[in-house]
Amino acid sequence: MTTLTFEDFPPGRFGTFGPRRVTRDEIIAFASEFDPQPMHLDEEAAKRSMLNGLSGSGWHLCSLMMRMLFDGFIGRTASLGSPGVNEMRWLAPLRPDDELTLEVDVTEARVSNSRPETGIVTFKGTVRNASGQALGEMVSPIIVRRRDGGAA
Repeated sequence: MTTLTFEDFPPGRFGTFGPRRVTRDEIIAFASEFDPQPMHLDEEAAKRSMLNGLSGSGWHLCSLMMRMLFDGFIGRTASLGSPGVNEMRWLAPLRPDDELTLEVDVTEARVSNSRPETGIVTFKGTVRNASGQALGEMVSPIIVRRRDGGAA
């Protein structure tokens, strides 16, 4: 399998990944462990919430996005990590049996000033359900090794 380097990430649409189906049991298991709010655990309480039904935690959606990024391309990228997430927005509820796809765009790719053997690639990921509704958006840079150490 080819390892992706900085040069493989020009600005523009990089790809679409998935689908990944999310079950009711996964939503409840994640919430039980990490975000035990009623709208993520109890269907009756969730119906009375502003979400109008059982929904996955936004943090669960972030975790699913990360898994889809890893399976889609980061697992075969010469990634050296990330300095963080610039932006994360939850736009609509994650529902049981949603089938997710992740659209990934490269919004910026630049050679690092302090470490020219690496580049910083900023990605915008938009996760959608099967009807095309955007559930979340994330903007995050990763540090990626350059091909041939950035030699000219």
